[in-house]
Amino acid sequence: MEATTLSSKIIIVTGGTRGLGWEMAEALIDAGHCVVITGRKPGPHLETLQGRLNHRAGSKRALALNNDVGQWADCERVVQQTLDAFGRVDGLINNAGLGMRAIQDNFLQDPPMFWQAEPQAFADIIQTNVVGPFFMARACVPLMVAQGYGRVVNVSTSQSTMVRRGYSPYGPSKAGLEALSVVWAKDLAGTGVTVNVLLPGGASATDMIPPNTPKDKLLPPQQMRSPIVWLMSDASSAHTGERYNAKEWPAHLMGEEAAIQARSAVQEVPRIM
Repeated sequence: MEATTLSSKIIIVTGGTRGLGWEMAEALIDAGHCVVITGRKPGPHLETLQGRLNHRAGSKRALALNNDVGQWADCERVVQQTLDAFGRVDGLINNAGLGMRAIQDNFLQDPPMFWQAEPQAFADIIQTNVVGPFFMARACVPLMVAQGYGRVVNVSTSQSTMVRRGYSPYGPSKAGLEALSVVWAKDLAGTGVTVNVLLPGGASATDMIPPNTPKDKLLPPQQMRSPIVWLMSDASSAHTGERYNAKEWPAHLMGEEAAIQARSAVQEVPRIM
């Protein structure tokens, strides 16, 4: 793959083949970084998406890999393939996730009660949304600690969604991920590796939402672009254990100024509404 510069970071974006992940991957490519996107479904579309990112970059700075984050062996393999291609790992964006459509497709119109969920679908959501980020971090973070630099960003949801009627287990899975993020940031204090949370700030136009949902009620996935570029940059080095709302990120401000507006108040655990 393309040789990297000192300013270029090597960043893995799980669930990067569509939706929020794709927007973040494009933004990071545009910022000059090397990006590895992963998708759960294997197939020729991965090569196509890799080609699109490399065409956008004007050089071979992208890699697209099949990966089920809920499988430890898959996560180990993706990290090794990243090392083989680029030589190191500087950033991890835990974006891959399963939503309520795994429980019931029309969950917005007919919210399913927790006792109506198929046990395997419930387990799949927890495995992907909670265990998956741990597996990916477990594979990446030792490398980051050894080099004295790293960025981990966990993609979450609004606090109201965490405890909303009919949103089990998706909402609680994100509450768990946010609690993990707080602990990880404390564990990594002083290592040069930061851990932060980024959320879109509302329902976004992705395939987690039923296709018949009016688009004017959804947020554009593109709003994740500016926040993720800053969170992956050297400029965010002093910030860890924090939570950022992409909806509140002002388009007319840059860097730290915008981050201040989008940063949530610090709290030890997700607030129960």
